[in-house]
Amino acid sequence: MSGGHPNQFALLAQRRFAPFFAVQFLGAGNDNLFKFAFTVMATYELQLHWMPPSLAGLVIGAVFILPFVLFSATAGQLADKYDKALLARWVKSLEIAIMAAAGWGFVRADAVVLLACVFGMGLHSTLFGPVKYAYLPQHLDERELTGGNGLVEMGTFVAILLGNLAGGLLMAVPEAGARLVAVACLGVAMLGRLVAQAVPRSPAPQPDLVINWNPFSETWRNLRLSREDPVVFRSLLGISWMWAFGAVFLSQFPAFAKDVLHGDEQVASLLLVLFSVGVGVGALLCETLSRRHVEIGLVPLGAAGMSVFAVDLYFAAHALPASALMPVAAFVAQPAHWRVMADLVLLALAAGVYSVPMYALIQLRSPATHRARIIAANNILNALFMIASALGAGALLGAGLSIPGVFLVAGVVNAVVAGAVFWFVPEYLLRCLALLHGRLLRRLRVAGLQPPADGAALLVGAAPGGADLLLPAAAGPRPLRWVVDRQRLAGPGLGALLRRAGAVAWVPAHEDAAAHAEAVDRAAQALAAGELVGLFVADEAGRAATQAALVARQPVPVLSVGFVPGRPALLSLEAGPG
Repeated sequence: MSGGHPNQFALLAQRRFAPFFAVQFLGAGNDNLFKFAFTVMATYELQLHWMPPSLAGLVIGAVFILPFVLFSATAGQLADKYDKALLARWVKSLEIAIMAAAGWGFVRADAVVLLACVFGMGLHSTLFGPVKYAYLPQHLDERELTGGNGLVEMGTFVAILLGNLAGGLLMAVPEAGARLVAVACLGVAMLGRLVAQAVPRSPAPQPDLVINWNPFSETWRNLRLSREDPVVFRSLLGISWMWAFGAVFLSQFPAFAKDVLHGDEQVASLLLVLFSVGVGVGALLCETLSRRHVEIGLVPLGAAGMSVFAVDLYFAAHALPASALMPVAAFVAQPAHWRVMADLVLLALAAGVYSVPMYALIQLRSPATHRARIIAANNILNALFMIASALGAGALLGAGLSIPGVFLVAGVVNAVVAGAVFWFVPEYLLRCLALLHGRLLRRLRVAGLQPPADGAALLVGAAPGGADLLLPAAAGPRPLRWVVDRQRLAGPGLGALLRRAGAVAWVPAHEDAAAHAEAVDRAAQALAAGELVGLFVADEAGRAATQAALVARQPVPVLSVGFVPGRPALLSLEAGPG
């Protein structure tokens, strides 16, 4: 791992990242080139009674997702047992065989063969998924993980976009379309296999693992594994919700473009472009916004943006006047459509900001010995959530709700889900408030030492007033266990949020000896668990005595925190007496 921390794009020039990035980019692009070309063929050429054009996209999508439900658990075991570089080469070799069969299916216009190949490419993606996300923490350090995930997310959505565009354009070539698609799919698969040869070794974390080939019992076991760390499991659910939310929009783009925006096929492609660009930009922004750390405080910002712009998309689109179908140039020229396009870009950008920190957090917090199986559990949950969202959106449309109305429901439900999550897991919201208050309102500058990246430590200082109490948390990316004066926790607002987050209420020993002893016990337990504890109380003598008691029970590093209010505010951290 590198000693310095240059811009995330520098990873694209390094062998530990560049070949892996190219392999996953080519794989995602080929998936979508193949699927979209087949969808176009099924819609315009095949005329199948058992797969009418109106259902072609749904059937192809369902067949592609099925292997994720069936085989993700097995894929996770393989990625924990074998070298990930070796697995990448095996998977890319499988892709060549599948694309060779698909090429024959395209040339013969054989829908059964092509559907079998859709299942095969779903299996290919299922096998590669745990490899992809478990590879990163083996080759990137904590400060590179957010940027690396951002590049992967950006690359995935750009590959999806380019694959869809290439599939549509190639199939549209008169007479030669199917053959061109066959050649392109096989060529991309072969290029991916060639690049996979350069992926560096990634030793197996658990080579002695005995594979359980029963997908049902192993799926249940993986889900149980993922629940061992509540933070990881909540992040899995959060990512799955993002995919469910995004699927509502992506699945409706063709009908939304035609029936609501009155645009032609090019307008539907434009919506996909806008969405993909938004997610990519949001994913790349995460490294800058997080200052190259895993920063869960970005998650509430992303969730808020997803809801705000989904709701605004409803108001921007629900009352557009009817017109003849417009080409993309005429669509873009109308000012009434600019708000729709802005909402889509910003909604997708927010989704990128929302998802990348959670992917990085899962990779960082999952034990290396079964990290790939936890990522496999994520893939299982993603598939189930996407299926549920498709059924839910279909039910709403079947009940007579308009497509903008479905988007409105998605935005409102997202707000309710996010509100519930942040109520039950207040650390997300506290980190977000600390970032906003520290960076935007106070323009906080930190001098001296940095809080340790891991392990227990004790921050000690006088208690800043009001919301400035959050500023020590803004000095680093880790959640802070506050130990503060009891009266600071008594009120609503910040006090209530701190109580929900498990802040410790401190009182002087001479006022309430039992409550004081309980506060010291709870703070010592947090240090024993490896947490970062912040002791910020007004009573200087009591603070010093509590610090001494804690260090006597848990000999951990101590940082003395000084605070100079103003704008910019200054926070200084120095080594304190241990």
